[in-house]
Amino acid sequence: MAARAGFVGRGVIYLLIGFLALRIAFADGGGKQADRSGAVAEIAEKPFGMALLWLLGIALAGMALWRLSEAVFGQAGPDGRKASKRAMAAGRCVFYGFVAYSVLSFAAGEKSSGGGSSDESSKDVTAKALEWPHGQWIVGAAGCAVAAAGLWIAVRALLRKFHKHLKMSGLSSRARKYVDVLGVFGGTARGVVFAAAGAFAVTAAVRHEPGRAKGIDDTLRSFTDTPAGPWLLVLIAVGLVAFGLFSWANARWRKV
Repeated sequence: MAARAGFVGRGVIYLLIGFLALRIAFADGGGKQADRSGAVAEIAEKPFGMALLWLLGIALAGMALWRLSEAVFGQAGPDGRKASKRAMAAGRCVFYGFVAYSVLSFAAGEKSSGGGSSDESSKDVTAKALEWPHGQWIVGAAGCAVAAAGLWIAVRALLRKFHKHLKMSGLSSRARKYVDVLGVFGGTARGVVFAAAGAFAVTAAVRHEPGRAKGIDDTLRSFTDTPAGPWLLVLIAVGLVAFGLFSWANARWRKV
């Protein structure tokens, strides 16, 4: 139940980020950040918004709890007890724990928590890291790791590696096609965003300019500077919406 609630929560965040990115592509986005902070702010403005944020934070805490159980007991599947998979589960537990904490803190009244800009955070962290001994190498290595993770996410989506995590036999042929489209398109778009953010971090390290590091919002906005203009951002934004819907499909058919 915690895992499935977590996938619902993750889906909500990606759906909102995708919709905010679409608004940026066609207008100015209404001043909202197309990242987790923008999604949180969007929910907070709705009727019963704070109650919804509490539910979202609890759902994401459920995701963290599930990932913790995978790190301790192993994942579903024949190779779920491998050390590499447990380590990845532990890392995801920390990540979702932080996200849940930020959302719950925002709901509790700490507006600087869940509502903090990912762009400013990225620049601040990069600036501090560049001041460390061998800081350029550290930032560059971190950027390469994020970029590699993005490419890994995209390739796995294109290869439909998500099939082994879903109860595909329980889906009708039509539902299977929809899940395939959402998984491939959404996962690829998500991977491209991560890869681009990592590339910007590498650029910041090489040029020793913290301002070149970008959070999710600035990374998405940068797609409008390509020859394709805002249409590339539209494509990525629709992909993020697709990933949100794919997360909901995981809530229903994921093997946990």
